[in-house]
Amino acid sequence: MSDFTENLRPCQPDGASTLMLERSQSSLPVEELANYLLNQDGFLDRQKIILPILEKEALLSKTGQQNLSRPDRFKLGLARAKLLRRLADQHGWSNEDYRIAQYLVDEMSPFALQMDMFLTTVRQQASDEQQKQWIPLIDSWKIIGAYAQTELGHGSNVRGLELQAKWDPRTKEFILHSPTLTASKWWNGSLGRTANYAIVVAQLLLPKRSPASQSQETEYISYGPHPFMVQVRDLETHQPLQGIVIGDIGPKYGYMSMDNGYMLFDNFRVPHSTLLARYASVDPDTGAYAKPKEPAVVYGSLTATRARIVSHARLVLARAITVAVRYSVIRRQFPDRDSSGGPELQILDYPTVQIRILPLVATTFALHYAGAAMQQVYDSARENIEQREDFSDLAHMHSMSSGLKSLCTTLAADGIEVCRRALGGHGFGGGSGLVQLNNDYLSKPTVEGDNWMITQQVALHAIKKMAAAVKSINKSGGDKTEIRYREYLREKQLSSGGQRYYDVLTSDSAIAEAFERRAISLAYHAYELRIVKKTPWTKIMILSYRLSRALSQSILVSAFHEALQRDTTECKISPVTSVILRDLYRLFAFYTMDNEAYEFLNTEAVSQEQLQALPDKIQTLMERIRPHAVSIVDAWMIPDYLLDSALGRYDGRVYEDLFHQAHRLNPLNRITFNVNYHDEEITKGTGDNGLSILAKL
Repeated sequence: MSDFTENLRPCQPDGASTLMLERSQSSLPVEELANYLLNQDGFLDRQKIILPILEKEALLSKTGQQNLSRPDRFKLGLARAKLLRRLADQHGWSNEDYRIAQYLVDEMSPFALQMDMFLTTVRQQASDEQQKQWIPLIDSWKIIGAYAQTELGHGSNVRGLELQAKWDPRTKEFILHSPTLTASKWWNGSLGRTANYAIVVAQLLLPKRSPASQSQETEYISYGPHPFMVQVRDLETHQPLQGIVIGDIGPKYGYMSMDNGYMLFDNFRVPHSTLLARYASVDPDTGAYAKPKEPAVVYGSLTATRARIVSHARLVLARAITVAVRYSVIRRQFPDRDSSGGPELQILDYPTVQIRILPLVATTFALHYAGAAMQQVYDSARENIEQREDFSDLAHMHSMSSGLKSLCTTLAADGIEVCRRALGGHGFGGGSGLVQLNNDYLSKPTVEGDNWMITQQVALHAIKKMAAAVKSINKSGGDKTEIRYREYLREKQLSSGGQRYYDVLTSDSAIAEAFERRAISLAYHAYELRIVKKTPWTKIMILSYRLSRALSQSILVSAFHEALQRDTTECKISPVTSVILRDLYRLFAFYTMDNEAYEFLNTEAVSQEQLQALPDKIQTLMERIRPHAVSIVDAWMIPDYLLDSALGRYDGRVYEDLFHQAHRLNPLNRITFNVNYHDEEITKGTGDNGLSILAKL
């Protein structure tokens, strides 16, 4: 029987012609903007080479993968991870090439931790001798690693970890032991079924004194959490070693192909050499502890991961807004109420859709510049630590990475969901391309530190800086934060009740200054409460979150503004591009300011009159940006292979693809069901029933 649907086409104007028209009406030079954003380090050039290699591999096809069960998704994920390693060897990919391939395949692979937290920790925490032993084995993939820090009972509070590493001076070994159920390692990626080694973070316990006799019980002192390189599985059989209980924690919101694991130790002995000893060590002969010059340096891997998360947030949100913008210019609903007989409007022409999507388009650029600023601070701090043992930037780096991780992942995670809802009913379907993106990225607001809890670290740093500024108000010098805090305090002393509000409506630099003023004012308020008035910490935790958010928003705005000033002056972008980017800068800043209006008013950074003018300014900016929306998202150069979205296809064939996936690719439509409720059979002619289905689990 012929299928009459093969000859059906969407009503006109169709998606393909709509996107062509949108692109032709924008003056934005897409390729120029794309190279400016993504190709300064050759990323786009490498993507063009790697993408065709991946698309040729049947194993890397994404068609229908949403229909797989969790066990099958993990098996597929492992098969793909192994294939990517073979392709890397075959084509001579660098580590960066391999990361680009992982990014395009878009699957949290069982090998994902190998080159990130596992290798990073060894490079940063292991002694030179340990690095010579371990790094060749990691680079050659002879060992596959995980990073085991988080426990069932503790995550953000690293100091509260319960796993013990007791030093036995008689055998010169550490004894790893899980004294409670909550001491179980938990959530550790690649640990459940894949890794044969792990960086295990445990409380280092050293004897308080040598026992006078065998009958006396040794007292131990905790020296805090330290990393150990531990073999957890046999390299031949891949079974857990004796004394270790290990497994996968089970289904999750996302990451179906990642084996997040649990692990417990029963007095498991490891040699002295397993303690990563670049900064802290235990003398094997005397048992004496050599502490690091800066205790926080042991959290370097965590900071590195947070910095990468911040840098990656832009690309995640860019995918969501690419789908949202392309679909919302193709989708048409209802004619204009003020015109009789007119065509249906593109939904992106509705201000109620624009206000949800276009500020997120601007946010993606703010995340881009903030990520670059974060990476620069991280690289500089690591260089100082590794080459000069200068730890002076460590506190600032840790604070900045904590605050930006909290804000940027919140913006990206919330933004994906806003985009999904703005797509209407089709946003709920698998063809949106946002299901896996949404589910997988939902981990980021809690992984590597809960987004609310880690803001305390930002607030503590700001309060400490403000306290130092109060004591040295008339001094000069210091870092940028110290200088700005002193300037604020001196201005506050000279103020006679009047306040110079920033003219944010006419000056781009004033916008950045207003964000900074609001953040510094909140820092001073937190200082007054905590240091001057001795307010209990729990009473200012909500303020701490607001302070961290304000400081991080200030970084996003200032990084955006400084980059535009610099890159326009250096002619890295054309005048046309510069104008559009400045509109995006103002839209992000004004939209954020409007949402935080109370704080800008309360800190006397922006006047009430200017705050009241923001909604009209925002709408005007959206009207200016709207004609370029498709070209702007095109500049992120996200290939259809990565988007995996019927709604966000580059060619605009939205409805054709949605119907094709449902009508021809959906395996459920190839099964005939028995719907007679008197009969327990489920699938016609098979005799199966509900219990037989459950028995397969």
